[in-house]
Amino acid sequence: MPSTPPLPDPISPDPPEAIARPLLTQSWLDLTFVHWAVDPADVAGLLPPGTRPDTLDGVTYVGLVAFRMHRVGWLRLPGVPYLGNFPETNVRLYSVDAHGRRGVVFLSLDASRLIPVAVGRLGFGMPYVWSRMRVEHLDGATVRYTGSRRWPGPRGAGARLTVRRGEPVGEPTALEHFLTARWGMHGAFFGRSLYLPNAHPRWALHRAELVECEEDLVTAAGLPAPAGEPVSVLYSPGVPARFGRPARPAGLPTP
Repeated sequence: MPSTPPLPDPISPDPPEAIARPLLTQSWLDLTFVHWAVDPADVAGLLPPGTRPDTLDGVTYVGLVAFRMHRVGWLRLPGVPYLGNFPETNVRLYSVDAHGRRGVVFLSLDASRLIPVAVGRLGFGMPYVWSRMRVEHLDGATVRYTGSRRWPGPRGAGARLTVRRGEPVGEPTALEHFLTARWGMHGAFFGRSLYLPNAHPRWALHRAELVECEEDLVTAAGLPAPAGEPVSVLYSPGVPARFGRPARPAGLPTP
């Protein structure tokens, strides 16, 4: 008889464990999370081997997440001040593996610094794309993110998002926890499925109004165009994050 996969780990607003010896450090600033509901059948084929769509009440989600990357650093070295600072927008899905580990899967990561893009693509096999990008504070509560792809394309694909920050979220809903409390990344790196854990302080979230949204990054990633209004729009001033060593599919850290 085939074994039944374990239930997914509980969703927790705090990381399951600290990362004392980080492989990578960075801060994510001025984040906007925009999410649409999608049918799990539409995304299953885009996930790495060994993972399946993570669902909440039978539904999964595609996220468009725009932010400023700040001070990317390796190991315990200080973050790089110029090359480590850049706008980024990613398209992501929600995954769970055979060990019950919940994570995200990045379908694309648009960034404005060519060297980090080249390192991410060539060194780690991640779907980074070099794009023209800006993050602008229009006033004390309104932020605009713009981007247009340069390489490898599709050239000109991009996003223009404007959000107005609202009231702080006192206690996130089950959906808001599901979309933001993610403590790892599933990926297929050069043919090997790996899980990369991360840890950061609890999110300071604000509900937000989507003032403007023009994007074709979701369809460029191979998904149907979002239908209707987003089910969730959130903003956060940001968090510092640490990534640990990747784990093999069997759950053991790589040497």
